[in-house]
Amino acid sequence: MKNYPFTAVVGMDDLRLALLLNAVSPAVGGVLVRGEKGTAKSTAVRALAALMPDVDVVEGCRFSCDPAAPDPACPDAPHGSGRATARPTRMVELPVGASEDRLVGALDIERALAEGVKAFEPGLLAAAHRGVLYVDEVNLLHDHLVDLLLDAAAMGASYVEREGVSVRHAARFLLVGTMNPEEGELRPQLLDRFGLTVEVAASRETDERVEVVRRRLAYDEDPAAFAARWAHEEEALRQRVVTARELLPSVRLGDDALRQIAATCAAFEVDGMRADIVMARTATALAAWAGRDAVTEEDVRRAALLALPHRRRRNPFDAPGLDEDKLDRTLEESRGDTSGSDDGPHDGPQDGPEDDPEPDGPGPDGPGGGGGGLPPRGGPDDAAPPREPAGPSDPAEGESPALPRQSQGSPAPEQAPVAAGEPFRAKALTVAGLGEGAAGRRSRARTDHGRTTGERRPQGALTKLHLAATVRAAAPHQRARGRSGTGLVVRRDDLRQAVREGREGNLVLFVVDASGSMAARQRMSAVKGAVLSLLLDAYQRRDKVGLVTFRGSGADLALPPTSSVEAGAARLERLPTGGRTPLAAGLLKAREVLRVERLRDPSRRPLLVVVTDGRATGGPDPLALASRAARLLAAEQVASVVVDCESGPVRLGLAASLADRLTGTVVTLDELRADTVSGLVRDVRRAA
Repeated sequence: MKNYPFTAVVGMDDLRLALLLNAVSPAVGGVLVRGEKGTAKSTAVRALAALMPDVDVVEGCRFSCDPAAPDPACPDAPHGSGRATARPTRMVELPVGASEDRLVGALDIERALAEGVKAFEPGLLAAAHRGVLYVDEVNLLHDHLVDLLLDAAAMGASYVEREGVSVRHAARFLLVGTMNPEEGELRPQLLDRFGLTVEVAASRETDERVEVVRRRLAYDEDPAAFAARWAHEEEALRQRVVTARELLPSVRLGDDALRQIAATCAAFEVDGMRADIVMARTATALAAWAGRDAVTEEDVRRAALLALPHRRRRNPFDAPGLDEDKLDRTLEESRGDTSGSDDGPHDGPQDGPEDDPEPDGPGPDGPGGGGGGLPPRGGPDDAAPPREPAGPSDPAEGESPALPRQSQGSPAPEQAPVAAGEPFRAKALTVAGLGEGAAGRRSRARTDHGRTTGERRPQGALTKLHLAATVRAAAPHQRARGRSGTGLVVRRDDLRQAVREGREGNLVLFVVDASGSMAARQRMSAVKGAVLSLLLDAYQRRDKVGLVTFRGSGADLALPPTSSVEAGAARLERLPTGGRTPLAAGLLKAREVLRVERLRDPSRRPLLVVVTDGRATGGPDPLALASRAARLLAAEQVASVVVDCESGPVRLGLAASLADRLTGTVVTLDELRADTVSGLVRDVRRAA
């Protein structure tokens, strides 16, 4: 089945431009495509391969060596005068759930031990060499695969080492990833490895949406006929890529343009020098794509809009983006006394890279404008709204401590949301025992990576050899097996798999009291700051998070369990307060959420974080109801932590009582800070 034609993609000018620039100059460093589901991100990326020029390779080389400069360290070397052959550029897809062996390749351990032969089966990195490596849902990629990608991207080579047997091969590829930000963000190290980033969203123009549906239905009905209709436009665009590649070495990046690039990166305070280099390569590719032999100021501006937004983030909750007004001011100030770039004549073709070849009539993109759009204005550089000053405590805060049920008087009215306090580095909270959940950085777990703690017989393919245990198993049988040489005679039954211990990510479910007893503005700001700090911690430890709030007459699931901690931060910021305190409803809602999540992902262990002062109101004997709900959670062995938000000179200790019934631990807001508490992880483990 043919891929959907690249020129048939409607709109999304920025996405198409970023992909084409990488086709012209792979040194740009790839593209990260961010956007909501159903926006044809994967469709556009998969269509790119048809536009890439063919590559010359040594015939029979499994590692795609260049005949003009074969790799002397290639595992298939020496190539000698190997015959050259041309083949299409490969688009290799890396599944999110791939194993390490599938990515980097695998050695035949049995042959390596018994015969000393490096029998190596190449992986996806070898297949992607001199091509495109595409990762759909790249933000969901496991950490150990991310580490391997980072190593290969940094060194241009892949190393496979197993118990003293080492194989190295070249691995230079164009990295393209797509992701839905709602499902979680990328690690900063991997984010910086993408040269360009593009935000895509579905068009809100009716005519454009109609054209999208019309073309998709036609493609699904007859893919071959649909591709044939666009063959002329595809070939024209492919030839334009080839022409731009040929022009690229002669494009001049003048000192004025280079100064503007450096000034822009300095003005936006990007880390390191990679942004400057990527901007320079992108601006050069833009000029080549437009058919010019010199970089202009407009090329620099467009390069900044593609290369800098994802490098401007200072924490996971910052929205990517670039202040275009600030960008224009920076370019103008760095222009000096000249009225424009003096990098060359400007009477050449000025059509932008988005002006792709089109047939007569409305063109392949149909009516309407682009669907991608430039990154949004503002972002991290916009001034944050002023935080509201802490007001006096409301009546709930000043209630008599002799009335823990708060049954007197009317419920506190709802108050507008308050801004969160300043986040801080939170102390690690872990789940007791040894889990087997998804790889992460919170609790102890049996994993494929980490320190070796034991050995076992392999179940299926051998992935991590325990050499000492294998030798011990084979040694007693050498005489019976007729060993005569220096090699060890190893049978399949002798092989032992290493058992390793690492870290897992957990489901951290926050249950936050948003009632009137928490509504004092200064107090709620501190509570939100603490929860935001825990959300940041969950992001860094690769957890799933959920948010249950309770106030008024019941509890709500404000955020279903998700990998997007940004969504949790957004819901937290908008959280209103006021009303009664249905603590039991909040705990029961949490129990139901955990029950459903246990069915969906039984290996991921939960950590319940209850943020409350322990008070309960509403209905007959609300404290007794809350106590029974807590005991239900304790009976299901849910690890829990109660963050005590009670303040004032007189304290009832209700949060500590709740923690006892949950068989969890209790900490105050101040004790959550990593620099003010010791032994918190040990206490949580003991109580859980």
